[in-house]
Amino acid sequence: MWIQKQISLRARSRGCHLVTQEILEGIPELSQVEVGLLHVFIMHTSASLTLNENADPDVRVDLEASLNAIAPEDFPYVHTMEGPDDMPAHVKASLMGASVSVPVANGRLRTGTWQGIYLCEHRNHGGSRKVVLTLQGEKKADA
Repeated sequence: MWIQKQISLRARSRGCHLVTQEILEGIPELSQVEVGLLHVFIMHTSASLTLNENADPDVRVDLEASLNAIAPEDFPYVHTMEGPDDMPAHVKASLMGASVSVPVANGRLRTGTWQGIYLCEHRNHGGSRKVVLTLQGEKKADA
């Protein structure tokens, strides 16, 4: 079975945000999959996706601080037409990546105990973000 959907994640402030539940709500068909893979792709160049710790919110704070240290706004960028947070956002998005793939087993994401899907919003006012969810796998016998 193959299913593909586009969903919009609600607008968030700059930083790293746990969005696992919002992703799951966007693809209820996942519960029908015995074994498979969920690919999540963000359709933007100034935000990114990653898989990381979902238990301690300090991880999100430290991730944002680290990314700001790697790609500071005061670097002498050439591309500055869209404001001082734009080019650093592109750098961060390239470093973090535009997608994550997560195994599916028995209708659930097969993440580690402390893993969750993060939206990393690299703009001060990025707005709603579109993601494409592609689910592939074998249906459960009882589904």
